[in-house]
Amino acid sequence: MPNFIDRRLNPKDKSLGNRQRFLKRARAELKRVINEQVKTGKITDIDTQHVVPVPTKGTAEHRFQNEEGSGRRDFVLPGNKHYGPGDRIPKQGQQGGAGGSEPTRGGMSEDDFRFVLSREEVLDLFFEDLELPDMVKLNLKEVVAFKPRRAGFAMTGAPTNINVGRTMRNSYGRRIALKRPKKEEVEAVEAELATLEQQLDPPPAIRQRIATLRTELDKLERRRRLIAYVDPVDIRFSRFEAQPLPNAKAVMFCLMDVSGSMGEREKDLAKRFFVLLHLFLKRRYERTEIVFIRHTHEAQEVDEKTFFYSTQSGGTVVSSALEEMRRIIDARYASRDWNIYAAQASDGDNFADDSERCVSLLDSEVMQLCQYYAYVEIIDERERDIFRAADNGTTLWKAYRTVSEKWANFQMTRIAKPADIYPVFHQLFAKQRASAKTS
Repeated sequence: MPNFIDRRLNPKDKSLGNRQRFLKRARAELKRVINEQVKTGKITDIDTQHVVPVPTKGTAEHRFQNEEGSGRRDFVLPGNKHYGPGDRIPKQGQQGGAGGSEPTRGGMSEDDFRFVLSREEVLDLFFEDLELPDMVKLNLKEVVAFKPRRAGFAMTGAPTNINVGRTMRNSYGRRIALKRPKKEEVEAVEAELATLEQQLDPPPAIRQRIATLRTELDKLERRRRLIAYVDPVDIRFSRFEAQPLPNAKAVMFCLMDVSGSMGEREKDLAKRFFVLLHLFLKRRYERTEIVFIRHTHEAQEVDEKTFFYSTQSGGTVVSSALEEMRRIIDARYASRDWNIYAAQASDGDNFADDSERCVSLLDSEVMQLCQYYAYVEIIDERERDIFRAADNGTTLWKAYRTVSEKWANFQMTRIAKPADIYPVFHQLFAKQRASAKTS
């Protein structure tokens, strides 16, 4: 039977096991609060820590206790100055017969506490229904580059990768260990021998010294020849490993129709979809930028607040948003340096002749630059049955159908209510998931 040992480090001043058990018990409440914060907050603020108010009711661990009203139980309680036998003790903080104190301005009562969710825990709760691990592995083509990274030393390799410093260090240590004669020692013996040999008629003691020096010099030179200055065993090569380096930069273009037909309901649904795509990209890229482009009969780049909450009147010309996106890509986001993603939300209204213009722009320019393009058409709940078939729809929907059939990285779908967001987001990547499994 296998034994599993959890060796993960505990968070600072916290118990990892207790934290995980609490997350499991309060998961439903935590998910509800996170979804509410997503609705009212900014897209870029979702990918941070969140402070979640959690009611204490239902968060306690399960335990066995005696059934109330059954049997007879005796208690020994400490004495006090205010109550006698038979008195009923009110619950602390009770007001007007309620089970707890009145809620504060933030919606919390004295029985609530604040639980801090880390960034990873927030994302896990938000993407729980989307099977994110599978999507990370199978969806959205990712261009991966490889960068050589130092990985120690090796005894074999290319001559260009010889590490001179490590090689000479090994050589020096070996020469010391084997006591290889130094150059200075040999030169000193040669100098003394040359001086003695200059005498014309040396005495016997000098001749004996000369013979000794010649023997010693021959021994030193022979030892220096046997113990090489640099031996093949000393040579070390720098070893490099190919480290996968995903493209670090991605830009997400949010395109939305803000004409009179797009009300608060439609904008709220669009925002939820944009949040999902942004969080998905944040898990894949170190740096993610967002560009908001809104359009009526003309398009302009705006900030997030203006994008979602500012009203504007006018007709609908969708091609103006695509042209603005193309202009911004040329000016700031070269496709060789950035991974470009686009998400477009619309109610489908557009001039008939402009829909053909949109198809031309997508086929000839935009789709060649984008890693992924998602089009979400927001319809009324009463129109779901009418537009159940994919061939039925507005002129823009029918025009985009031709783009979807030609480009694998173009996906389109319809949503009618907030409950459709998760299934739709899952559906948008189903085509690529199926192709990845069959390949």
